Amino acid sequence: MNVYDFDKTIYDGDSTMHFYLFCLKRHPAIFPLMFPLVKGAVKYYVLNRGTKTMMKEKMYRFLRKIDSERDVPDFWKTHKRNIKRFYIEQHRDDDLVISASPYFLLRPICDELGIKNLIASRVDVKTGLYTGENCHGDEKVRLFKEKYGGEIEEFYSDSHNDDPLAKMANKAYMVKGEKISEWVFRKAK
Repeated sequence: MNVYDFDKTIYDGDSTMHFYLFCLKRHPAIFPLMFPLVKGAVKYYVLNRGTKTMMKEKMYRFLRKIDSERDVPDFWKTHKRNIKRFYIEQHRDDDLVISASPYFLLRPICDELGIKNLIASRVDVKTGLYTGENCHGDEKVRLFKEKYGGEIEEFYSDSHNDDPLAKMANKAYMVKGEKISEWVFRKAK
């Protein structure tokens, strides 16, 4: 099984941010919800208070004001072009995508690409609330072991936040744009 992060790995950019901006353009009424998001980001990133999950729930409040059944498919009509060529060329039937982005957002594009295996953050599409933790860092490892428990042949990501999964793989690769290089682990401090 080959395992891939999604954003900035097989997708050029951050799909969640692109979806938020897509919805902001389509539903300008969600703009005022940006202020609690900024406050939550300052609290988490600057003051080191709260959790990443709590901060992201503030962002996902916009889901209460959109039509996700229409907006998600329409988003992928215009953003499927962001799937990187290297992935399309090496796709295998047993690939797994594991991402912090929400499951409801990634499932449609994974289906279209023929990716059957997906682990992603469980965010309620109607409320923006998580069921579980944000699928990030060590949580990715926990969820992978819980669901698959097996071996990772090759792992691809754009971020050292995924060092824990890269350590589990027979081979790991860092992805920057369309450039793929062998994973070099950060030195312990």
